[in-house]
Amino acid sequence: MRKRLVLVLTMFFCLTSFTTVHAASGYGWGYKKNDNHEVPDVGKYKEMLDKYNAYYADDSDDKNIYLTFDNGYEEGYTEDVLDVLKEAKVPATFFVTGHYVKEEPDLVKRMVDDGHIIGNHSYHHPDFTIMRKEEIKKELEDLEEAVAEVSDQKELQYLRPPRGIFSENTLKWTNELGYTHIFWSLAFKDWNTGDQKGWEYAYDQIMDQIHPGAIVLLHAVSSDNAEALAEVIIELKKQGYNFKSLDDLVMKNEISEGFFGL
Repeated sequence: MRKRLVLVLTMFFCLTSFTTVHAASGYGWGYKKNDNHEVPDVGKYKEMLDKYNAYYADDSDDKNIYLTFDNGYEEGYTEDVLDVLKEAKVPATFFVTGHYVKEEPDLVKRMVDDGHIIGNHSYHHPDFTIMRKEEIKKELEDLEEAVAEVSDQKELQYLRPPRGIFSENTLKWTNELGYTHIFWSLAFKDWNTGDQKGWEYAYDQIMDQIHPGAIVLLHAVSSDNAEALAEVIIELKKQGYNFKSLDDLVMKNEISEGFFGL
């Protein structure tokens, strides 16, 4: 029964952006991968993201990396991930759902206590593009309240839409609600717990796609990721990369806009 539940939850929570299919009322996040260690092209999406203050990468050319994790449910590896991040003094953002907060309050509390950011991945993980603004608002507020009940983080600023599905309306509405959409420029098929390929596979996937300004999406249910993370951090630091938080990214962008707007 547990194996069946895990499989269902895996399919439900972790179908991410490995497609650029235009959904019935929205888009599935996607980008053109390259092996040139450059920010990937996202085509027409870029104009929409800029319009509504959303991010998928840091395009400043600075050698910064922004680690993000999607946490829909727990497989026992998040504590290992947190241990690695703490030892390496690397910040991250964890996008959680209501299910995760309810089932793993101690881990959510530890994320905040360790200095990481909790991001909003919605309470029930629905498709925002078929919802009204008021319904989306409730999803986000319910998750924010749940996080506030179990940790010292009382407000959530960053939003990752469930399954990476979005539309211009969802970008507009959530921006009006005070949220910053965070997509990603580096990801791979890491969420299938029944198809883990060993830590070297995860390491190679990250190193092959890495680029200055990468917002990296990883799933904490992956044993490969948990085992590869320390090696990835060590090697990227050797290559001159710095690990920053999403707060650093947004602040840098606001300062840049303010300077050039003088």
